[in-house]
Amino acid sequence: MNMPQRLLTRIAVCAHHALVGVLATILALGATPVSAEATFARIQTQYIAALSDGSATSGSDAQAWGLWAVDPGPRGVWVKDFADLTANDGVAPAGWQFDSKGWWIEEHGLIMEGPSFPLPAGKYVVTGGREVTSVLTIEAADGAGKQAWSLADGATIHDVTHLRCRAALYTPKADGQSCTPDKTPTHVFPMGPGTAMPSVEGCSKRDYQVLIVVGMMVES
Repeated sequence: MNMPQRLLTRIAVCAHHALVGVLATILALGATPVSAEATFARIQTQYIAALSDGSATSGSDAQAWGLWAVDPGPRGVWVKDFADLTANDGVAPAGWQFDSKGWWIEEHGLIMEGPSFPLPAGKYVVTGGREVTSVLTIEAADGAGKQAWSLADGATIHDVTHLRCRAALYTPKADGQSCTPDKTPTHVFPMGPGTAMPSVEGCSKRDYQVLIVVGMMVES
């Protein structure tokens, strides 16, 4: 089955901005060691779902962040096709399982698989596909389960947020309350850069920033 043109456009846009980030990283870091201890290793593009104030450069809440190892958009299901997803026991064509207790939508109205939690500790080379590329350090969880994070060289979360991509997590406001994607107002899609995702009847919502991961810092 051919993919809708709107989905093809989305893939092309994300691929373009990921490439911009990779090129910026190569120019900024090169293929040689960044320091005596660490080198930059390019990886297949991944995506971080981050919860933070856009002006922040560090914090202690990365345990609430998630990681998509692959772009979840092309693997998504249109909101208008939620009935088909339900009829298939919540299993999407791409093989992931819909979770009624917490589901995700992106800026074009695609229901997405959730990212993996928690975000593994490490040093991620991140970009928003604009001017800034930085190294995001995620620390191991402390005794209370909190994970500290920081961006290098004074970069902020906004600097490395991919503004064209939007992502929100929807959960029921109360036990037993109906919170389903088919109640999403579809007239708002596609969402513009930086706009908040729509409210959905019966649901609480968390808007996440999306960071493009183009590489990892590894010990040499």
